[in-house]
Parts: sequence; C-alpha cells; structure tokens
Amino acid sequence: MPRPDLELLSPARTADIGIEAVNHGADAVYIGGPSFGARLNAGNEVADIERLCAHAHRFGSRIFVTLNTILRDDELEPARRLIHTLYEAGVDALIVQDLGLLELDLPPIQLHASTQTDIRTPGKARFLQDVGFSQMVLARELSLPEIRAISAVLTGATIEFFIHGALCVAYSGQCFISHAHTGRSANRGNCSQECRLPYTVTDNDGRVVAYERHVLSLKDNDQSGNLRALVDAGVRSFKIEGRYKDMGYVKNTTAQYRQLLDAILEDTPTLARASSGRCTFLFTPDPARDYNRGGTDYFVNGRKDDIGNFDSPKHVGLPVGHVLRTGPDWFEMEATAPIHNGDGLTYYTPKRELAGIRVNRAEGVGPAPHTVYRIEPNEPVANLPGLRADVALHRNSDTAWDRLLERKTADRRIGLALRLAESDDGFTLSATDEDGFSATAALVRSKEPARDANGAEAALRDSLGKLGNTIFSATSIDIDLSQPWFLPASAVNALRRDAVAAVEAARAAGLERLPRAVPADPPAHYPEDTLTYLANVYNHKARDFYARHGVKVIASAYESHEETGEVSLMITKHCVRFSLSMCPKQAKGVTGVQGQVRAEPLTITHGDDRLTLRFDCKPCEMHVVGRMRKSIANEVPAAPITFYRAGAGGRG
Repeated sequence: MPRPDLELLSPARTADIGIEAVNHGADAVYIGGPSFGARLNAGNEVADIERLCAHAHRFGSRIFVTLNTILRDDELEPARRLIHTLYEAGVDALIVQDLGLLELDLPPIQLHASTQTDIRTPGKARFLQDVGFSQMVLARELSLPEIRAISAVLTGATIEFFIHGALCVAYSGQCFISHAHTGRSANRGNCSQECRLPYTVTDNDGRVVAYERHVLSLKDNDQSGNLRALVDAGVRSFKIEGRYKDMGYVKNTTAQYRQLLDAILEDTPTLARASSGRCTFLFTPDPARDYNRGGTDYFVNGRKDDIGNFDSPKHVGLPVGHVLRTGPDWFEMEATAPIHNGDGLTYYTPKRELAGIRVNRAEGVGPAPHTVYRIEPNEPVANLPGLRADVALHRNSDTAWDRLLERKTADRRIGLALRLAESDDGFTLSATDEDGFSATAALVRSKEPARDANGAEAALRDSLGKLGNTIFSATSIDIDLSQPWFLPASAVNALRRDAVAAVEAARAAGLERLPRAVPADPPAHYPEDTLTYLANVYNHKARDFYARHGVKVIASAYESHEETGEVSLMITKHCVRFSLSMCPKQAKGVTGVQGQVRAEPLTITHGDDRLTLRFDCKPCEMHVVGRMRKSIANEVPAAPITFYRAGAGGRG
C-alpha cells in the first residue's frame, strides 16, 4: 500500500530557495536541473543541487529533480548522462514526462510521473505504477471521488496532488496553443502563456458574448480548506506550485501548509511526517500577500462558476483603502493599514482595466496612528487613468512584508535527548534524536567534587543545552552522576559538540536512498491501443516503450509538425459557456446533457488569432480548436521523426 507519511513538497527556482523551503518545513523539494526541465528559465547546476541535497538530507527531506520535457532523439543520450550525474550528486527522485526515458540505462533512481503525463483515470495511474513509477502527480482537475477511485487501484505508488499556486487552464500535457502560435512548446518548458491573453468571444451568429476578456485565465489553486478531505481520498504528497517564484513566496506558502499539515498529523496518529524536525516560525504566514489571481479549489468539490479570473491575469492585491482626493502630483487615501514608501497599489479604471501605482513617498496626515496618507506616486496623477475620489485601492506589493521575509523567518530543529553519565576514566554523553539515531562521546578526566552542588548541575544543564548552532534542540537533559562533579564549561562544550557531530554522522549513514520500483512482469498493457499526437511521443525510445506495452498505432507529438490542420490545441475542464452562464446544463429544469448532444461552438479571437471552442458535454470538457500558424508549420523541427500510423512495427 502507499506509504502513510504526509509529504509537503515545495518548489525551488534555485538551491538557496530550496534550502529555505527545507528550513520552513518542506519534506521534499522539487527543482530543475541544468536542462530538460519544464520551466526553461529555472535551471540549476548539478553542484548547486548537490549542495541542496546535503542540506535537505540532514533533516531527512528529499530532493526531486524535474526532467519533465519531451525529448528529441538527439537529447536522449545527454539526458541519460545527466541522470547518472544527478544520482551521484544525491538526488532522491526524478520527475519525468517522457516515457522513452524508461527505455534507457538509468541508475536505480526513483521515478515520479510528472503532471505532464496527464493522469486522470485509474487505468492510467495503475499502468504508470506497474511500469515503475513510485509517485505520480494527478491532474489538478480531479474531484475527491475521482482521486479516491485512483487511490483504490494503487498498491504501491504514492499520490501527489497540487494544493497551491497558479493553475494551467488545460489538462497538463494537453496544451499546444503556445507551439501553434509562437513555436514555443509548453511540453518542452517554454510556454508563452497564450491563455493569459484577452479574447473576444462570439457566438455562431457573430454576436459578441464577451469583449476583450481573459476567458482562459484561471484563478490560483487553493486547497487549504480541503487538506483533510484530500488525505482521506488517498493523497500523501501535497505539492505547492511555483518553480518561477521568489524566496518570499516559498517561505510563506511552505510555512502556511506546514502548519496546516501538522495540525492534521496531531489529530491522526496513524500518519507521520515524511521528514524530521519541527519548525518555529518568526512570522505569521499569509499566502494572500503573495502574487495571486484570487483563489479557487477548482474541481475538487465539483464544478464551480467562479474559477475564472477574467478581468485581469495580474495580481490585484489586498484591499487597502480608497482615494479621498487628488492633486497634480499627489493623492490622499484613507487606508486600512499603514502605507510605506515603495509599496505597489492597484485599482480598476472605468474600463475595468487594472492599473498600477508605485508609491514614491507616503506621508501620514494628522496625528498617529495614521488612517489618511498623502501619496506621491512615481508619475503625475494625470497619467493615472480614472484615479479619482472613491476609487478602491489594493496593495499588491508591501515593502514592510518583503523586508520581513528577507530576514531569518524560521528555525527547524530535530529533538535530541541527552544523558550525561560517569565512566571509569571520566564521563560520557549519550545523545539520541527523535528518529532513534544515537551516539556517545567520551571525556577522559579525573573526577573533582564540585564546591557548589546546585550551581554545578545548573551549569552542566546550561552548557549541554547550548545547541543553537546545530540542527537539534534538547527535549530532555538527564544528568546521571553519583555526586556533583566539577566540569569546566569548555570541557562540557567540547563533549556536547562531539556527541552532536556523532549523531549527525549516524543520521547521514542511516539515510537510505529511495527505492526504485520494480516494473511488473510481464509488462503491463497500456489502457489504449491507439495514441494520437496528444500522447506527446517525440522520440523513438518513447515509441518503443508504448509498442512494448501493447499500443498498435502511435502518432508523433504535435511538435513534430505532422498535425498542421485544425486540431484540439487545448483540452480543458474549464468551460467558457458555463462561466458565462450559457451552458445547457444551467438552464432551468435541465439536469444534464445526455448522449450526443453538444452545445453550440463559440469563437475566441485575439489579434489575428482565431480559435473555436467546442464543447464535449458528456465528459463536461472544452476543446480549443485551431491550426498552426504557417510561419511555424513551415519550420522544420530540429530532429523530426515520423512514425507509421498503423501497425506496431516500422518507423521512419
């Protein structure tokens, strides 16, 4: 059965951010390597990842490296060599999308299935488990019953689920708009985020349904209220999105979810943390202060009509007051919180466009505490469209908060029990940590009675408890001496340092590498016999993998430019018709759309780009249909591949 530990999995753009994620309670951190990660500009050198591994392993936390793009044939060997290097550096697991990697000679590193593998069904999840994946991140669109159904068929793999951060509107791995319009492939880590653009929506008769709205832009994921339900459904790894995010975001969100998961663990003795130590936070976490587009729990509790962020894909911020009056180079605002120089304020113009203001100078008006501030912005007020009295203001950048998060904000410690005892030739100090690792250090010294018995014991306890520059905190100090002996503080400090170092060495020696799952024998059969471009097969090793697992017809990935006509460029659970209250299911007295009934298509346009929205009402999904721009279609892929589209054998 999947392990009972609860894992908090945090993102890291850099090794330093990853170290702070560990310090703030992450049981695991995922980070990009020097290449082949699905965030093109979030790569890290192996030496930095090795440094992160060394820090994380002190607490029993794990490091997962993302190698989750689809690969060309000429990239397979470099990827294989990189994986061996990462394994030697101490990386605990790889997060992968391209199943061609399973056909390579890999080290015994644990494999996790990326969200890009599009895991929505029990059959797909069971297949990935049976071919050797130990952990898999399910599609964000799943509901609690769907997660439970997948959990029921797994016998060894761990379910991972995104609980916080930005949402891709498409099923992960099922979006090709970026490549079709710009040549930048989301499946190769270079998404141009076409979904965040404004579109005009028209119906079949050409009538405008929505004008210049961000109809494909979603709010951000927030499962903070569903954690217990997700645990009950079978989720064991709780993943925070954000490999492009800064250190403050990672500190803040990791601390927030560490506290929430710890509360669940306190009430559920059958579950355990996946790493060691407890965190003390020097600030109060508040994810609402981070860059966000508003929150939604998406489809976990069923379809909602408020998952979109159609007004703006930007960070509006928290309400902070309203404008009282304006001058030529200043305005006054009534504020619900202190305003600081450098803060960022936002407001909506009469056209419902989000405008931003940088505060050059904020000065309180009248006696403290101030509720009215005179603001000198970084540009003339005349250049700020629609800024007038009574306009509501939000703050999307708080300099005081940013400065707070730049300082030390957490202390993570592993509990340590200490016992000082006598030996034939001096003294011993035994140390046992919360995980049962123990060590003993010895001090050879003649025994000299203490002149002040009470003072001697107090001094011993004080010296033994000085663990401030270590990863430990004393949970108990037992002094088992036949009588009070005199021991100089320097000798006790040295004895303590030796014991602590020995325990750390024992922890390092006792850390076991995560095991690689053994594939089923005979090989598991893939749930389908035919694969279209949606399977993202971009190299011959991936094609060989699927053929070996029973697939008869295998098409090449969209990036191979074999699908230049109209196809589904995005498949999504988000429904524009539903969000605009145009879904047939929303009609009074209608409980569902049955059989082959389809809602009429809609059209969305942005500039010269025109896409058709088609609605598959039975599974309640939307397809964004379009074609590759000619300029992109005429480009020859760097390493084109062609597969025969019938039969299991033969390749181009």
